[in-house]
Amino acid sequence: MSLSTPVSAITRVGKTTASYLKRLGIQTVMDLLFYYPFRWQDLSEISLINSLKAGEIGTVRVKIQLLTNRRSPVKRKILTEGLVADKTGSIKVIWFNQPFITKILAPGDEVYLSGKVDFDKYTLQFVNPIYEKVKEEQTHTARIVPLYSLSGHLTQKQLRFLIKSVLPAAKLVVDFLPQELIREFKLLDLAFALKQIHFPDHQAVLDQAVYRLKFDELFLFQLQIQLSKAESAKSQAWPIKFFEKETKNFVSNLPFQLTTDQRKTAWQIITNLEKNQPMNRLLEGEVGSGKTLVATLAMLNICLNNRQAVLMAPTEILASQHYKNIIALLKLFNFKIALLTRGYRLVDNQKESKSKILDKLKNGEIKILIGTHALIQEKVFFNQLSLAIIDEQHRFGVSQRKMLREHSGDHKVPHLLSMTATPIPRSLALALYGDLDLSIIRQMPKERKKIITKIVSPRQRLSAYQFIRQQVKTGRQVFVICPLIDPSDKLGVKAATEEYEKLKKEIFSDLEISLLHGKLKSQEKEKVMADFLAKKSDILVATAVVEVGVDVPNAAVMLIEGSERFGLAQLHQFRGRVGRSIYQSYCFLITENESEKIKARLSALVTAKDGFELAEFDLKFRGPGEIYGQMQSGWPEFKIAHLTDLEIINQTKKAAQQIISRGINNYPLLKDKVEDLVKIVHLE
Repeated sequence: MSLSTPVSAITRVGKTTASYLKRLGIQTVMDLLFYYPFRWQDLSEISLINSLKAGEIGTVRVKIQLLTNRRSPVKRKILTEGLVADKTGSIKVIWFNQPFITKILAPGDEVYLSGKVDFDKYTLQFVNPIYEKVKEEQTHTARIVPLYSLSGHLTQKQLRFLIKSVLPAAKLVVDFLPQELIREFKLLDLAFALKQIHFPDHQAVLDQAVYRLKFDELFLFQLQIQLSKAESAKSQAWPIKFFEKETKNFVSNLPFQLTTDQRKTAWQIITNLEKNQPMNRLLEGEVGSGKTLVATLAMLNICLNNRQAVLMAPTEILASQHYKNIIALLKLFNFKIALLTRGYRLVDNQKESKSKILDKLKNGEIKILIGTHALIQEKVFFNQLSLAIIDEQHRFGVSQRKMLREHSGDHKVPHLLSMTATPIPRSLALALYGDLDLSIIRQMPKERKKIITKIVSPRQRLSAYQFIRQQVKTGRQVFVICPLIDPSDKLGVKAATEEYEKLKKEIFSDLEISLLHGKLKSQEKEKVMADFLAKKSDILVATAVVEVGVDVPNAAVMLIEGSERFGLAQLHQFRGRVGRSIYQSYCFLITENESEKIKARLSALVTAKDGFELAEFDLKFRGPGEIYGQMQSGWPEFKIAHLTDLEIINQTKKAAQQIISRGINNYPLLKDKVEDLVKIVHLE
């Protein structure tokens, strides 16, 4: 068996099982080894029957005394019933619709049973426990048991069996980490860590295995950051002169005053632009805090220097919103501004062919180009590109920067400004983005009304629906966000469709409702959003998978189902989609879980001053985990590490700096690994 052996060549893997595994991204032995559990269940403590308590999870080592199948008169279910015993007593066991158990187990067999103990009228019983015959080494019971995300009819037992059967191949995996780092940071051997992550001997060694595999992922990420930083230090950019008088005139002609944070961040950027080393700055600011205005101040100075700027947004509809805003802001200047996406080709609001736009870019006529992230991959060549602004893509790596330089027209590296509405705590941002300078806009414009936020229990749901109906009557629109409940429903199709059907048929049958989920093609998503923006529907049901990043001034209610399933920072971002105009806006957090802990966490959303305070709260109280929910473009995608593993992030940062200072060429295995990664993810 080699690491590239297809799973279909493993015993007991037929075509159907292979297709289920493929859905999980598992096609080879290597994929199986690196398919980590999402959690573990400790069933290692063996209890005696006389110590079992109703409502608790227990594991017992018992002998089967009786085992039989019978058909239940209720719903005609097949019941498998048994009686098992140890030296302290006996207990009844029942399984539903699993008649095959009598072919696997028989009276006299010694087995481990693990599961919840229930009380049945007069006595305790196990219902549907996990079972496994006693042998030298257990797989499914009497140990710390791995639990995996599944697909199709794949079971935990099948996946455990397959992974256990390929574990000997772990010794074939090449360890790219240099021995000196393994020693210095006291890390487990990779092959041993892979075995222990799946079938740990005990909790302490599982913790060490998790640490080692997180270290690997975060170290590679930090190494890319350090390489990017080293590359950037060698690069040359075009210094941009600050046109103070024109900038002041522009600001004084705005129909509102700049906030202190807008002034401060704009100055940080302008000061950066004056240098001949390329800027690499991350601008953080809440939805509606005025990031586009700050970016426009930078673009104004680029144009006054007779240079060019490009702004790339994640979606076509967002690109067109940026275009409208920037055209309006710079109306007093005579700069040619173009929008180039799949559906839009405009120069100064006039339709233009793609070829003419490309010509005008190349000869320097167009000063500002706005489009999607796809612009960088296309054959778009500039005359003198000096500033690239990336909206909602936090990491813009070496390969993209190289491409920008090749397309810039003068082979200098453009200054780079990344913008994000995700509030990342400063401690986390500095650990994650050590190669970026950080600018933060915390203040919101004075005229913004505070969004009224309420936690809604299931009992209050009908009142929330009545309130929504009143709001729609007054002409407002509503967002409904659904969580992903089923792990196999990664794109949220099932969750959103069920909610849509319920609202459409049972609650608001007289209203126009539209649906947005991750399986729709990008053009279909754009159309749904454009229709909602044009007030063709009253309520938009969407999943968290879909980044609802569009400015819909008329939307005044945000209703979030299963709100306890989201991170606070993500809930805050959803809430920021309303309250974008003069209307009073509302956010309803519906939760089925009324525990004190959940209430306290959601209450922070009601009381916190801003998203940054919330993100800090989440970091502190939710701990390492997917604080930011579904990753946005540019976030690193890890299998086991989290963006909040601050201690390991700092350790790996130190390790990466050591490797760079010693020269990565001295570590050929590591160099190959990084180059392979760059090919796969383009360092996004």
